Amino acid sequence: MTRAIKVRHLLAALVAATALAPPTVRADAVPAADWTGTWEAAPTGTTRALPGDTVRNVVHTSIGGSVLRVRVTNRFGSAPLRLGSVTVALQRRGRPGSPRAVPGTVRHARFGGAPSATVPTGRDAYTDPVRLRVPAGANLLVSLHTPDDSGPATYHRSALRKNFVARGGDHTGDEGGGAFRTTVRSSYYVTGIDVLDARAAGSVATLGDSITDGIGSSPGTDHRWPDRLAERLRALPPRRRLGVLNAGISGNHVLRENVGPSALDRLEDDVLSRAGVRALIVLEGVNDIKDRPGAAHPAALEAAYRNIVVRAHARGVRVIGATITPYRGHRSWTEAGEAVRTAVNAVIRDGGLFDAVADFDAVVRDHAQPQRIRSDYDPGDHLHFNDTGMRELARAVDLAALTPRGPRPARHP
Repeated sequence: MTRAIKVRHLLAALVAATALAPPTVRADAVPAADWTGTWEAAPTGTTRALPGDTVRNVVHTSIGGSVLRVRVTNRFGSAPLRLGSVTVALQRRGRPGSPRAVPGTVRHARFGGAPSATVPTGRDAYTDPVRLRVPAGANLLVSLHTPDDSGPATYHRSALRKNFVARGGDHTGDEGGGAFRTTVRSSYYVTGIDVLDARAAGSVATLGDSITDGIGSSPGTDHRWPDRLAERLRALPPRRRLGVLNAGISGNHVLRENVGPSALDRLEDDVLSRAGVRALIVLEGVNDIKDRPGAAHPAALEAAYRNIVVRAHARGVRVIGATITPYRGHRSWTEAGEAVRTAVNAVIRDGGLFDAVADFDAVVRDHAQPQRIRSDYDPGDHLHFNDTGMRELARAVDLAALTPRGPRPARHP
């Protein structure tokens, strides 16, 4: 059976299986399939809802496919989320700051065969499969109309790009951008995009904080280190190529809730439940250290990393540990925190916890002052990284460590 025929049969089976689903849908209500994740934004909390309005999110794919589905979220909402309409389209090429769609590419998504849906409180939900050929490294427009007030909107706070709002009505089907006169810097309701027929072996998730979220890089350029990693992976043959899922949350902690749930608490939702995940890169701990150095004992972080590895291995996912980067010069730096960082990095490098190590610390530190990052990688706050620094972080990842031998593990849903 050819690849094209296989995909058509799979799509037909999926549509048939979801046609009788009720209009209230959950992420675990969609049948299993050979989906691969191409984009993610981990939910960080809630913000003011947009009742009666249409929000148009811009998302950047890492790999392409012939069919897609959208994962929408009401994870932190206080009431069921009613979606009146959801569409997906390709953004016009060369216009990363525009709400205009490529003519003829707007597709209306459905939920269990229905044009609208209600997402229960505390849940994510998938759309039905949507026929749209999605290029790798392209921008999609995901537009959602919320007809009434469903309470606080679950969102990803730092989108690092312009997203758009059209006031007063359903503009999800608009190809033009004239109605989208308001811009926002966050992503509303959308937490993932998966594709079928991807020329890739699966996906890699990046679990992290503001460094992974991209703070310090140029907005609207997709120069976060996971984006630069995706560029490297796209150059590989399909059997080694992976999509990249950015599960970074600015302000996130490993051990306790701060901005968003802790890394331990969100591992299932933001990593292990994502489509096609074969590898995980963990770069978290600096917020635990700098915010509460007395509580972030190296043994506590080591135990947390071990917990993440055990849970990931149980799902057939390799784990790469990234060393914690320097931050002397930042207002939160202390000698006590530096001692913890040094000890934790020794555990990451030499403790045998991880399947492989990405030594980010060694790549970006100033070798004359190893408690600081290099000045040419520093956007000015001595903690985050500019575009050059982000590129070097991505280069520090051994691509061979990301693709395990053996068959692709079964994923769900």
